[in-house]
Amino acid sequence: MQILEGILWVLLVIFSIVIIGLVLMHRGRGGGITDMFGGGLASGIQSSSVGERNLSRMTWGAGILWFMVIVLLGLIQRFAL
Repeated sequence: MQILEGILWVLLVIFSIVIIGLVLMHRGRGGGITDMFGGGLASGIQSSSVGERNLSRMTWGAGILWFMVIVLLGLIQRFAL
């Protein structure tokens, strides 16, 4: 059980960093960090609405996986002997 809990903690940290990166790459609506740094990588990805839509899908997917890891960690803490 300790190994599973350790793996879930590592996944939680990875998904947290991925979500932060994905959110920061989204198109700014009148400012924000993407405009502050001149767009950078995000401007190439967001050149079309397809890129923004795919970025949103990736963000939602990472968010759902992050939430599932949180729930699993909570269940392990609740039912651990």
